[in-house]
Amino acid sequence: MLELVPVSLAQANEYVRLHHRHHKPVVGHKFSIGCNSDGKLSGVAIVGRPVSRHLDNGSTLEVNRLCTDGTKNACSFLYAAAWRAAKAMGYKKLITYVLDTENGASVRAAGFRCAGLAGGKRWTGARKPLEDLYPAQMKYRYERE
Repeated sequence: MLELVPVSLAQANEYVRLHHRHHKPVVGHKFSIGCNSDGKLSGVAIVGRPVSRHLDNGSTLEVNRLCTDGTKNACSFLYAAAWRAAKAMGYKKLITYVLDTENGASVRAAGFRCAGLAGGKRWTGARKPLEDLYPAQMKYRYERE
């Protein structure tokens, strides 16, 4: 049975560092939550301000990282808990992104709806990083209001 547990940003980032397939830890957050299965940390969600400045309106948060060890239903459990926490804090919308090669079942199971393709494959402009920080592929944005 899954159980919600509080986790610090340092704990969540270490879990992401050890287990995430394609993302690195984050710099900051609004809150992080974890889930235990049989007394063992099985996943974490790190929620912060939207990465896109166009969506950073003060009433929207983004699940910046969600990472599990593959425990059944842990992803949707964490997405749903992240929405409940954001809503309880007064936020009106929670967004997240899923690679176009992933099916998005866990975010849909948590009540999110697909808002369509989002962004480009790579950062561009003067502030782009020297190396890609994320997979160079399209993503779908999912939202919960």
